[in-house]
Amino acid sequence: MKKQMILPFIVLSTVPFIMVLGNSMLIPLLPTMKAKMNITLFQVGLIITAFSIPAGLVIPIAGYLSDRFSRKAIMAPALIIYGLGGLIAGFASLLLAKPYNVLLIGRIIQGIGAGGTYQLAMALIGDIFQSKERTKALGLLEAANGLGKVVSPVSGAALGLIIWFAPFFVYGFLAIPVAFAVWLIVKEPQENKKRQNPGKYLTKLKEIFKEKGVSLISSFLAGGVVLFILFGTLSYISDVLEQKYGIRGFSTGLLIAIPVASMALTSYLSGVYLSKQASHHLKIAIVLGLLGVTGAMAVIAFITNIYFLFIALIVMGIGTGIVLPAVNTLITSAAATEERGIITCLYGSTRFFGVAIGPPTFGLVTELGKTPLFLGAALLVIIITVIAFVFIKEKVLLPPGLLQGN
Repeated sequence: MKKQMILPFIVLSTVPFIMVLGNSMLIPLLPTMKAKMNITLFQVGLIITAFSIPAGLVIPIAGYLSDRFSRKAIMAPALIIYGLGGLIAGFASLLLAKPYNVLLIGRIIQGIGAGGTYQLAMALIGDIFQSKERTKALGLLEAANGLGKVVSPVSGAALGLIIWFAPFFVYGFLAIPVAFAVWLIVKEPQENKKRQNPGKYLTKLKEIFKEKGVSLISSFLAGGVVLFILFGTLSYISDVLEQKYGIRGFSTGLLIAIPVASMALTSYLSGVYLSKQASHHLKIAIVLGLLGVTGAMAVIAFITNIYFLFIALIVMGIGTGIVLPAVNTLITSAAATEERGIITCLYGSTRFFGVAIGPPTFGLVTELGKTPLFLGAALLVIIITVIAFVFIKEKVLLPPGLLQGN
């Protein structure tokens, strides 16, 4: 990476780091929020859903607008909206006797802002890096996302020791300065500033999906399902640690960070490795990563020992960390700059909905028992593995420069 790109890349890397705090930082504090606001378990779940669903719906719109105007013109205001939503939730909790409804409004606003953050950073990385260095850059970006997942449960639990709504203020204090940094420091390629006629834009999108749709959708599913499994499993483990092992609070945050840390480290290492290898290794990486997640789910279905449990969780994290940089590279490479935003953001919606439905789905299926839950998860991932193996075609998704190993 050229020296002049290091600071802009660091700024862009803070975007996924901040975005992932939106849900993960609150997970260790959900039981405290339930008690403090005297709300039901379902209402606690809505605190997560109120963020994730609006984000998933807004992401494709943000992608189109970023293609129509520019990445920065959407990303910087989105970060400010994200921060303001957090501040609304924080001040509601500080000032109101019954803050729940206003807190939910703040979370919805925050989710709307989140829809224009990480995926646009990913698209902009795809715009800036045109060679195999793109894979390494996207691996680093995914690692920043993973680092946020590692730090967030620990920092959320630590902030909860001060006061239960402290994380909401952190969102504003972090996101708003980063918005200005994105606007002032990051430089977009000149072609990003060329506005495209909407009719021509839609025609090109139809051509992309006609030619590459099967491979794209298969890649979307691979990325979405590993995050569905990750967040569903972590929510399950959080409850098990408290109910079965009596582990709660800050200790829970530390333990949950272990598999997520394995994912973050693997994302970085696999991004570095894949950037130096031929393009056909991307599909191999996706399949191997999915098989790792499948194996972890099958093991968790039958074991009770907490040490073996966390070994399986680490394997799950490693598998996820192998899948995501490879999928990110395929998707950001599947379209030209003018359409990259919407393609990347459609993928982002898949990721967000995977994160959003993972915890409640695992919560519902838990009633059937642990073994059916995790065997079902293993079956789901093996189905996606077969789909990825059969339908993902690097030659269809990658441009000639990457196919030739440049």
